[in-house]
Amino acid sequence: MTTCGPHVDHNLKRKRKRPLTIVLALETSCDETAVALVNSRAPYGQQVLASQVASQVASHAPYGGVVPELAARRHVELLPHLVDQAFGEAGIGWDEVSAVAATATPGLVGALLVGLTTGKTMALLHGKPFLAVHHLEGHLCSAQLTGGPPPEPPFLVLLVSGGHTQLVRVDGPGVYQLCGATVDDAAGEAFDKVARLLGLGYPGGPAIEAAAGGGDPQRFAFPQGRVSRTGGGYEPYAFSFSGLKTAVLRCIEGLQRQGEPLPVADLAASFESIVATVLSSRSVRCALDQGLSRLVVVGGVAANHRLRQALEQRCREEGLTLVMAPLAFCGDNAAMIGVAAGQRLASGCQSPWTIGVSPRLPLHEAGSLYGPHPPF
Repeated sequence: MTTCGPHVDHNLKRKRKRPLTIVLALETSCDETAVALVNSRAPYGQQVLASQVASQVASHAPYGGVVPELAARRHVELLPHLVDQAFGEAGIGWDEVSAVAATATPGLVGALLVGLTTGKTMALLHGKPFLAVHHLEGHLCSAQLTGGPPPEPPFLVLLVSGGHTQLVRVDGPGVYQLCGATVDDAAGEAFDKVARLLGLGYPGGPAIEAAAGGGDPQRFAFPQGRVSRTGGGYEPYAFSFSGLKTAVLRCIEGLQRQGEPLPVADLAASFESIVATVLSSRSVRCALDQGLSRLVVVGGVAANHRLRQALEQRCREEGLTLVMAPLAFCGDNAAMIGVAAGQRLASGCQSPWTIGVSPRLPLHEAGSLYGPHPPF
């Protein structure tokens, strides 16, 4: 199924009054095939001309998670058609494209290879520069797609997705400092695992949110997953969701031994509530301790309404400005990759043609994707 994101300007051709910097961006890091055309007015003010996202959820749902080989094959099948649809939606041709970008890391290697190879091939064929983009840098840039003024650095970012949960201080484009992260499961991964325990299917985030709608979030007191600090005390900005998942499992097993019907709605609501509490409280504390007045929230789990409400309440209480990525751009999409590439392009960056892909690369090393000696 292909859907288009918001903030797409279908009247661009009538409004065009000055030269634009347009990036064709591809995103294939996991199980979403995405293509976007983004007009980048560096360093901010990005405008999405077209955004196409094809979900593979139906293909992977029978397996309870993403099958890497299947994801890569679907990317091969879908990508050419999405590129054509994006150009049609934007109403432009290759002569108006300034550069091509694709996600290179982190992600599933086979899936990344499809997007990177396609992107480099198109760039070579059409004589355009190519930019390999860090997936997490793309998520950080998704907050610039609100349609309003972008957040001014410095600010703190809560990046919470299926594979990552991090607190990142942003002092400018490409200037990142990791303040906190999960020591085990990411929040999105915990949602998937708990959904499986409750028999709610895949993906877990939307399934748990739907089930929790009619549940009591106070019925079960699940742990907040504190991380011990060497020498005593706890790490204030670290996250741990593995123990929370185990606590839900033990609770389910106890209820089953007692022969009670499983209160799925209450379990889902209690789990969702504690995750929202942990993420919001530690994020706000980190922002305050860093002396920052702005908190930015991005990533797939940022679409969760209970989390958004918890963040709004805590930021309001502490006088922080909260900026959340639009719902349509919380999950994996190519528009955010185009924004990240546009910022790098404005700084004169370009990736070497020899660059490959990698399943992981620390965010603070994202700049190495544009040096003469690529990291992989």
